[in-house]
Amino acid sequence: MNVSEPHLHAAGPTTVRSGLLLPPCVTDGPPYLQLSFKRHHEAQPAEPPELLELIFLLDSEHAKLHSSPSTMSHASSSSSLVSLDSSVFFSDTPASCVTEPLDFLLVNVGGRRFVLSQELLASHPETRLGKLASCSRDSVMELCDDADLLRNEFFFDRSSQAFQYVMNFYHTGHLHVGEELCEISFLQEIQYWGIDELQISTCCRERYYRRKEHKEALDLRPDFEDDDDDEDFVGAACPAIRCRLWDLLENPESSRAARTFGSLSMFFVVVSVVNMVLISLDFGEEFGVSPPMLLEVMEYVCVVWFTAELTLRFLCVRNKCRFSRSIPNVIDLMAILPFYVTLAVENLHGGSTELENMGRVVQVLRLLRSLRMLKLGRHSTGLKSLGMTIAQCYEEVGVLLLFLGVGISIFAAAVFALEYDLPTTTFTSVPAAWWWATTSMTTVGYGDVRPDTALGKVLAFLCILSGILILALPIAIINDRFSACYFTLKVKEAAVRHGEMLKRLNRGSLGEAGPVGGRANLRDNYARSILEMLRLQGRERASTQSSGGEELWW
Repeated sequence: MNVSEPHLHAAGPTTVRSGLLLPPCVTDGPPYLQLSFKRHHEAQPAEPPELLELIFLLDSEHAKLHSSPSTMSHASSSSSLVSLDSSVFFSDTPASCVTEPLDFLLVNVGGRRFVLSQELLASHPETRLGKLASCSRDSVMELCDDADLLRNEFFFDRSSQAFQYVMNFYHTGHLHVGEELCEISFLQEIQYWGIDELQISTCCRERYYRRKEHKEALDLRPDFEDDDDDEDFVGAACPAIRCRLWDLLENPESSRAARTFGSLSMFFVVVSVVNMVLISLDFGEEFGVSPPMLLEVMEYVCVVWFTAELTLRFLCVRNKCRFSRSIPNVIDLMAILPFYVTLAVENLHGGSTELENMGRVVQVLRLLRSLRMLKLGRHSTGLKSLGMTIAQCYEEVGVLLLFLGVGISIFAAAVFALEYDLPTTTFTSVPAAWWWATTSMTTVGYGDVRPDTALGKVLAFLCILSGILILALPIAIINDRFSACYFTLKVKEAAVRHGEMLKRLNRGSLGEAGPVGGRANLRDNYARSILEMLRLQGRERASTQSSGGEELWW
């Protein structure tokens, strides 16, 4: 049924301007309200005739109620014009015509519309939407990004996927976390909506906190990852030379020269350790010859290489304090420092007792050269993963040591009370009993201290059994952390290779691409690096599924 022009004029208070139906509360209001109402309706699609007739009838009833004094009190509750959009009823009356808060709010989050009742939002007044439902019209824009007061619609530029869980929280009172959501992003969303993470249901709480803690730990760059980027050279002297030299020393994937330098560094580390072992042999007694001069020469060559490498790194970086505090650089310093201390002590003249004692210290310092093996951590993903695992699992390791300490103290005191009065006892003191309990709980069992009585052997069995159980508890957690750290580092390395490949493609660096036409070969390498990253991610998903997705911290 179409609405005819006579019908519109017969309504009396209703006004038609340029084909637009204006209610009395708009025509009688200020000009800016008429303009806002007109702009709003011009932006809307054309209403069907049936809906226009419904609006006309409701407006006619509105005029009758306003003209009758007996029904003036009831006019405010029936003066709202109602339209239908997306199967949702909402008020289309301007703010100046509203005398009571509406029953529903239309919330537009990321382009998706959600309908929430005033009663539902009132049950959570501390949340953002709860405050929006009870606030005045003047403070609406403080709680939302935009608002259409004519349609009672409020806009939020947030994730609609995460808001579905917020909607479920309003309806059920339980906040759940989906498997597909990032925990850090989900936390940011619920904090925006004014919901505390303590509201998360118990069924999702354990998984949420576990994954959140692990991702936060992975996002924090540990001290042993010494990643000084190009920004460190901004404003420094000769920034281009420093940057190229730093890439040569720290980024093996940046060029062929850098890969060659990294291989030489690993070679000198292995040679220095083997050389240290050969020098420790007594050639005079075992072989009847003096130590070869070549061993001393190789030691000097290796130390000169390590010293030059550390010095160049120190000269390249701009932040010297940060460089000095870095764990890899401290390891490099400790690897070469014993050599120079030994050299200084051996060159001192005199035969005093202090020098003899210093000679013993020199022997110990020479053994510290084995720390050079830790230099391989710069080139080994496995050693980096081990360092990250230890740094992230310090709480679990601390709990493990606490359990072991309590068990050792209890079993040591008990076995000492049973065995100390025997004539042939090996438990001569409580520290000796501590040694026995330590070797028993760690399932080493040297056998130098052992119980002789039957009750003591039963106690030893309980000590060994408890040690196995205590050691087994944190192993699964540490193993999962190590796997996650290893895959994270592998993906980071693949991403670094992708970035270096893209830089070379953008620069048009054809000289290092290989003999087959430069640019095409670079693209082939880039494609292979992408396949490697996909393979690593596939391995990570396979390991997660095989071990149980709920158990892996990834």
